[in-house]
Amino acid sequence: MDTITRIWFGRAGTNAVFSAEWMKSIQKTVLFLALLIAVCVPRHIPKALGETAGPETAANAKQRAGQLRKALPPESSKTLSLMIEPGDEAEAAAAYEIVELISGGLETGPHGDAVLNLAPKLDKGGIQNIADLLTLADCDMAILPLPLLIRASGEIGEENLRKHIVYIAPLFKEEFHLLASWSISEVKQLAGKTVNLGVKDSAGDILGREIFNHLGLNVNVVNIEHTGAIRAIQEGKIDADLVLSGKPLSALQDYTLAGPFRFLGIPPVEGLEKDFVPAKLTHGDYPKLIPEGVVYDTIAVPSVLIAYNWPKGSSRYRLLDLFARTFLLRFSELESGSHLPKWREIDLNAAIPGLTQFPPAERWLDQREFEFFLAKRRINLPADRTQLFQDIIRLRK
Repeated sequence: MDTITRIWFGRAGTNAVFSAEWMKSIQKTVLFLALLIAVCVPRHIPKALGETAGPETAANAKQRAGQLRKALPPESSKTLSLMIEPGDEAEAAAAYEIVELISGGLETGPHGDAVLNLAPKLDKGGIQNIADLLTLADCDMAILPLPLLIRASGEIGEENLRKHIVYIAPLFKEEFHLLASWSISEVKQLAGKTVNLGVKDSAGDILGREIFNHLGLNVNVVNIEHTGAIRAIQEGKIDADLVLSGKPLSALQDYTLAGPFRFLGIPPVEGLEKDFVPAKLTHGDYPKLIPEGVVYDTIAVPSVLIAYNWPKGSSRYRLLDLFARTFLLRFSELESGSHLPKWREIDLNAAIPGLTQFPPAERWLDQREFEFFLAKRRINLPADRTQLFQDIIRLRK
C-alpha cells in the first residue's frame, strides 16, 4: 500500500464562448433541441439518503465543529493522498488498484519531472476521516460509505460539508457481513451477546451500532481488529463479528462450513431504509461457506470517492483535475481482467443528492454522454464538436 504513482496529463484549455454564428445557423432546430434535451436530462439520481444521526461519533471530530480550517501543503508539493478506512478490505483493494491504474499512464512531464504523485493513506476512519479531509494539509481525497456524510453533518456542520467537499465519482456498495458462533442461528439471538464492530469510531462501528439500535437488540460492543475477531469467536471470547466491506472478502475465502463461524442474515432495518439498501450473500460470493441455493439477506451502503474542494486555479485544484480526468478516462480498464469485481457494478453517471461533483469530473462525464449520443445516432456534425458541446452546456446552466 506504499506504492506511489506519478502521472502527467496534458491540459486542454479551450474557454467556453457562446458562438453567435452557431446560433444564427440553427435554422433547423430539431437536431439542436434533441442534443440539448439529451445533455440536459439529469443523470440517474438514487434514492436520497436518510437524515438519521449516528449514535456514536469520533470525539475529536466533534471538537472541530465550527472551527474547521484547512492547513495548506507546501506549494511545491505534488502528492495527492487517498484516505481509506482501517479494516475495510474492499476500500484498501480499490485504493491500491486506483494507484496501479494511474501508474499505467504517462509517468512524467515533458522534462522528466513528476507532475502528480498519488499515495494511499490509512487514516483513523469514520467521521474522523472527514474531519481530517477538512483540516489536514496532507489529506486530499477519501473513500468512505456515503451515510457517514449524513452523520458528519451533525458533528461538523452541513455548511462545511457542502462548501468544502466535492465528489469525484460514486463507487460500489459495501455489504455488512455478520459472522457468528455456531450456537447462534439468527440475529435476534445476539441480544445481550458480545459483538465486535471493528476499530472504534470506524464506519463499521458507527453504522453497526445504528443497525443494532434500530433492530432493538442490546448487544455488548467490543472494538478489536477484524483479523483477530474470528479467533475470538472460536475461543468463546465474543459471539459475533460485524464486518462492513464489499463482497467477496478474500479474508473469508479459505474458511469452510467446518470453520469456527457461520453467516447470519440481516433483515431490512426499519427506519434506515433510505440509508441502507437490501443486499444478498450467495454461494457465488463464498463457495466454501454458503451452499448452493442458500442465500443470506443482508444490507449494504453505497460508497463514494470524495475530495477537498480546493480553490479553483490553485495548484492543488490542478492536481485534482489531473487525477479526476485520468481516473475517469481509464476507468473501463478496472471493469475487466482480475480487478476487484466491485468495479463492474459502478454507475459513474449516478448523481449524489446533496453533494456537488468536482467540476472537471462532471464536465468529463457530460462530454462522454454527448459523444455517446452522437455516436449512437450516427450524427456527423459539420460544426466544431467542442464548440457545440460548450454551447449546450452553457445553455443548460
